[in-house]
Amino acid sequence: MKKNPRITSKDSVLLVIDVQDKLLAAMPKASDLLRDVGFLLDVARLLEVPILATEQYPQGLGATHPTLAVRIASPISAKTQFSCCGPGEFLPTLNHFGRPKVIVTGMESHVCVLQTVLDLIDRDYLVFIPVDGVQSRFSLDHEVALRRLESAGAILTSVETTAFEWLEDAKHPQFKAVSKLVRERMK
Repeated sequence: MKKNPRITSKDSVLLVIDVQDKLLAAMPKASDLLRDVGFLLDVARLLEVPILATEQYPQGLGATHPTLAVRIASPISAKTQFSCCGPGEFLPTLNHFGRPKVIVTGMESHVCVLQTVLDLIDRDYLVFIPVDGVQSRFSLDHEVALRRLESAGAILTSVETTAFEWLEDAKHPQFKAVSKLVRERMK
């Protein structure tokens, strides 16, 4: 049976992978990533899309950037494996939601994002990657990771496309609030 490649706010979960200060310091467009992931977090909260987040070895790499952490209500899962699907709370929590689609954001595209997405696909999740919501230190690593993930079955999208797919209709009660977030993102 073919999975529906449309995203809705009722069938998806937003995942934020390892957006931590010490990693952000090495990113060429850290402020863009914070803006775009922050935008998606705000929309997810408005539309009641579950949010999960992880931190790679927080003892050494620090916590999730504070501008994002305040938008994440659920506990942030610490990990040492690059894939979020290793031992820990992430997979049981994701499975608990019973939603077949995962929107993956964070960093780095070619390490933790790549390994997590491959593992999620292997577990029969339909995975969406907003390309403006993921980054690597080097553009080549980022581009190759996205190509590999797309060929493995991930669907590439953007944060704004994701937001409007979640809305589905201009008659949605949160349409004006999301439109305001879109305008703020453009500043």
